[in-house]
Amino acid sequence: MRLALAGLLILLGGIVVAGRVQAEPAALPDAMVWLAKLAAASRQHNYAGTFVYQHGGKVETSRIAHWVDAGGESERLETLDGPAREIMRNNDNVICYLPDLKTVVIEKRATRQFPAALPGQLSVIPDNYVVKKGERDRVAGIECQVIALESKDNLRYGREFCAEIATGLPLRVRTINESNELVDSFAFTQVTIGSGVSKGLLKSRYAGKSQAWRIDKSALDQIDTKADTGWVVKNQPAGFRKLTEMRRSIAGRPVSVSHIVYSDGLAAVSVFIEPMPKSPPPVGPTYQGAVNIYVRPQADQMVTVVGETPARTVKQIAESLSSADR
Repeated sequence: MRLALAGLLILLGGIVVAGRVQAEPAALPDAMVWLAKLAAASRQHNYAGTFVYQHGGKVETSRIAHWVDAGGESERLETLDGPAREIMRNNDNVICYLPDLKTVVIEKRATRQFPAALPGQLSVIPDNYVVKKGERDRVAGIECQVIALESKDNLRYGREFCAEIATGLPLRVRTINESNELVDSFAFTQVTIGSGVSKGLLKSRYAGKSQAWRIDKSALDQIDTKADTGWVVKNQPAGFRKLTEMRRSIAGRPVSVSHIVYSDGLAAVSVFIEPMPKSPPPVGPTYQGAVNIYVRPQADQMVTVVGETPARTVKQIAESLSSADR
């Protein structure tokens, strides 16, 4: 579980979402155009602002600045409450400053954070979701277009986006369960898009103070190798397909960890299989907002399934995972 849960987001649940989305079948093509527009917007535009991420009465506030030029994407993300944390990203190169721990963590990863909440490939989304264009709304004083992805079954959550009219930048993203209740919510409280944003907003608060801090590069020692792990999900949830399968060699671990990723085109579920640790975590389900986790022993291995899906989906995958030769 420690492999998958580092950096999990704070989430909001239990609030009923009013039926804001009203659409006719004829609106679907226009809704898909909007979906493509908002999927690309957070990677193509300069923006800066403050957003909140909420769940269960808890709120995390962060400040973000995003810059695009010929060199690619740069981003600065800073938490404004709780333990201080600053994440600097240049394309896939990430530096995380943790001033309370006097630590700098350096890693490579492809981030998937608000407002980059959609994959680039959208063609399979209508297989599992009904895409609807809703009413217009306002977020942080800016007009935006509501686009909803309604799940066709109870194996995945619905999503509701509100995209800024001119650029398509998602100003709000909601995750909604089968009972039409809000599971989590991201929303800008203040945002500037385009010419009002300067690259100077990406200057690190801690880079000049961190020369004597501990530097953690352990994530760079992780080696991922595509391979047949020898594990298979025999009762795969409808609509989910295997995206990748690999073995991960991690510094400090005597053997590699098997990792399989399944996706329905929007939601992703990660399966980790590793030797049973000396102090294993509790068996069964746990959750953090929209992220559900299921842990179970499998012979002398520990299986951990983590996904932004309902609990039944990760449980189905975990309980139907077995060695391929069985």
